[in-house]
Amino acid sequence: MVSRAQSLLPEQFGPLQGVRIISTGTFVAEPFAAALAAQMGAEVIHIERPGQGDSWRSLGRKISGNNGASVNSGWVAERRNTFHITLDTGAVEGKNLFLGLVPQADIWMESSKAGTYDSWGLDDETVLRANPRIVITHVSGYGQDGDPDYLGRASFDMIGQAFGGMMYLTGSPDPKPPMRSVPLMADYMAAYCCLWSSLAAYISAQRTGEGQVIDLSQFEAIHQTLGGNMVQWFEEGTLRERSGNRSGALQPSDAYSAKDGLVVIMAVGTVYGRVCRVLGLDPAEEKWREAATELESPGGIEFDAILRGWVEERTVQEVVEVMNAAQLACSPIKSAKDMAEDPHYQARNVHIEWEDEQLGRKVKGVGVTPKFSQTPGQIWRGSVPLGHDNELVYSHFLGLDATRLDRLREQGVI
Repeated sequence: MVSRAQSLLPEQFGPLQGVRIISTGTFVAEPFAAALAAQMGAEVIHIERPGQGDSWRSLGRKISGNNGASVNSGWVAERRNTFHITLDTGAVEGKNLFLGLVPQADIWMESSKAGTYDSWGLDDETVLRANPRIVITHVSGYGQDGDPDYLGRASFDMIGQAFGGMMYLTGSPDPKPPMRSVPLMADYMAAYCCLWSSLAAYISAQRTGEGQVIDLSQFEAIHQTLGGNMVQWFEEGTLRERSGNRSGALQPSDAYSAKDGLVVIMAVGTVYGRVCRVLGLDPAEEKWREAATELESPGGIEFDAILRGWVEERTVQEVVEVMNAAQLACSPIKSAKDMAEDPHYQARNVHIEWEDEQLGRKVKGVGVTPKFSQTPGQIWRGSVPLGHDNELVYSHFLGLDATRLDRLREQGVI
């Protein structure tokens, strides 16, 4: 049995301390799951392609460093706390190096089309032989099995939203086209699903001594968040259609125009009566009681017009203050500038600074969420250049010396 090497983390912290994860995904879904684990104290080794790296490094909106580097802002925000190495897992020697790392890990997360790693000789059976306790989490667009016509298809965020049913429900009513949810909601939903399922299987492995394989498709991660949409179809044969920001079942629940911007107001159940009182209406009157859920009734239409007129006469700040004083849910629709300047964000230290090694300077963005009372997460370093930790990881876990590493680098294996 291979002895487990000591952690490379400079200090142990967070609820996931002691958990070691190998991450081999690209773009957002799987790598974000690994990055979330790293923020909570897991030791994450992220593997990229030699010479190329993850395309996510250079896509999107870029920010510049003091050293001339230009990096995707999403990469800077989400690739923190991780050790980055390069490895061609499709090469024979690369496969053997990967299998050398497997016994050191608790979880392996990857994202690719079904069968990709099988074709490289890294099928589940081979990996589990190398480490029977490891959890293997496959993240793909359409899953590892199912209709063969789908398994080889490419998928990105908007594809997942469309195929998984989210996009059909998002946006304004026909004839306007459906809209994708920004930013990258299918990817981020898949990431959260990847992390919780991997940790659930890890807990099982700690209890039983047996690892297992998780098959997570992006579209199913989205599909399970559609509420009662599918029950409604199977049981009643009715389709839920797009309604924009407005709820089709109750009011108020929409975005409303004030003098200087937009506010969102939502009242559910008995809270509706408080809105009536703010507007000078009697919530006990039958017309207004009916208006709460019968949006197209005469009372429903009149209530909506009265509320919109009331909001239009006031500033966003005035509406927010009056509604919240009445214990009603109401918020401005905030931009990045608004959130950066908001006193509640500041009081909760939502935004923090950290040193980014790739840019050669400090950057500021979102900190660790959620907050733990006893084992808080932390950011101990930012993103790093491609292959930054090759020497550290390969020498520490596999005992490779400088000569061997130089040869592997020359051969394009790392």
